[in-house]
Amino acid sequence: MATAADRFARMSDFNAAIIEEFRSNGGKVGGNFEGAPLLLLHHTGAKTGTARVTPLVYQAVGDAWAIFASKAGAPTNPDWFHNLKANPETEIEVGTETVPVRARVAEGDERDRVFEEQKKRMPGFADYEAGTDRVIPVVVLERR
Repeated sequence: MATAADRFARMSDFNAAIIEEFRSNGGKVGGNFEGAPLLLLHHTGAKTGTARVTPLVYQAVGDAWAIFASKAGAPTNPDWFHNLKANPETEIEVGTETVPVRARVAEGDERDRVFEEQKKRMPGFADYEAGTDRVIPVVVLERR
């Protein structure tokens, strides 16, 4: 049986390959993410202070970008969510552009509207929602 460390190592390798492909191809990747809107989120560890980069699907919301702390329907939020709450001033890579942003958690009607739209665009998000008891946070990244 794989340990948590084994799963983390595999996820790190998977993310590293996506990040390399994203940067080598002007923000485009293939495989399971081909055609999906993808950005690279830079975030700083809330406890460690370690700089990290995570590839995430996004939804354009006006001049901002919405990302979803789904963690594929896991019972807990992803680490990047906690990191953004502790350190909301960050940057993202979208296409070939690096953009300074400030993260905020969408609440109420805004959160519901954006998440409902995401489920229409990518039905897998409905599966994530059905697989967990928590409300999946929506984070809005606004250009600084």
